[in-house]
Amino acid sequence: METLLFIPAIDMRHKKGIIASRIGLVAEAYPFEGSFNFFDYIHEVISRCSINCVLIDEAQFLTKQQVFELTRVVDELKIPVLAYGLRSDFMGEPFEGSKYLLAWADEMSEIKTICHCGRKATMNLRIDENGNVLREGEQIEIGGNERYIALCRQHFMNAQTSSTKQIVDQLVYQAA
Repeated sequence: METLLFIPAIDMRHKKGIIASRIGLVAEAYPFEGSFNFFDYIHEVISRCSINCVLIDEAQFLTKQQVFELTRVVDELKIPVLAYGLRSDFMGEPFEGSKYLLAWADEMSEIKTICHCGRKATMNLRIDENGNVLREGEQIEIGGNERYIALCRQHFMNAQTSSTKQIVDQLVYQAA
């Protein structure tokens, strides 16, 4: 299937315009910014070639207008759109793109992440380079496992980044 790939231009973890998975898969993607018009761009592309699907990585960074444009791609151009992203930021607040994707999506499939306690991780805790928990700052800061820890809501609220056993083991080790 011919898939048109998009990634936010601000995501510079890899080379600009590259989607890279944690397991090493890499693909070229069109970098988009806040003013980018998805409907117009995709409409132009399909006038020159066949597209079976659109995939948006880091979809939380979409604007409300861009989510609306993507609904038009589905409804008017009859092209499925798959959008992958986070529901909320490191403070537990919804991203603009996520809020409207959740409200307007025809279907949703959740990719489950697991907290260190074994429960479903629904929150993302931001940490600094020393592992300290950050509760304030700009909503958007690009990063991966070195900046964010996926946690269940309880451990997010308590900022508990490792299991109780690990904490007890660490205290015992320090006391010895």
